[in-house]
Amino acid sequence: MKIIKIVLVLALFLIALALGSQNQAIVTFNYLIAQGDFHLSTLLGVVFVVGFSLAWLVFGGLHLRSQLQVRKLKKKLNKLSPPAVEPTQEKA
Repeated sequence: MKIIKIVLVLALFLIALALGSQNQAIVTFNYLIAQGDFHLSTLLGVVFVVGFSLAWLVFGGLHLRSQLQVRKLKKKLNKLSPPAVEPTQEKA
C-alpha cells in the first residue's frame, strides 16, 4: 500500500512538472509593497508550496494539541482507575 502511495505522488509530481513547463508566460503579480514579473509556473509553484506549508502548520498544531490532550486524559484515567489484579495460577 505504501508503494502505491509513493507511485501516485510521483506521478502527480511529474504531471505538475509537465503542466508547469507548458505555462511559461510572464505575468505581473501585484503584492502589497510592490509588483513583480514572474513566470506563471514559478508563481503557481511558490503559491502552492506556501499554501501547503501553512496548512501543514495549522493542522499539525491541531493534531499535536489533540494528542497532548489524549495523553493527559489517559494519565488521568490511569490515576483514577484501581490497578487491575491479575489472578495467580496455583500449581497442582
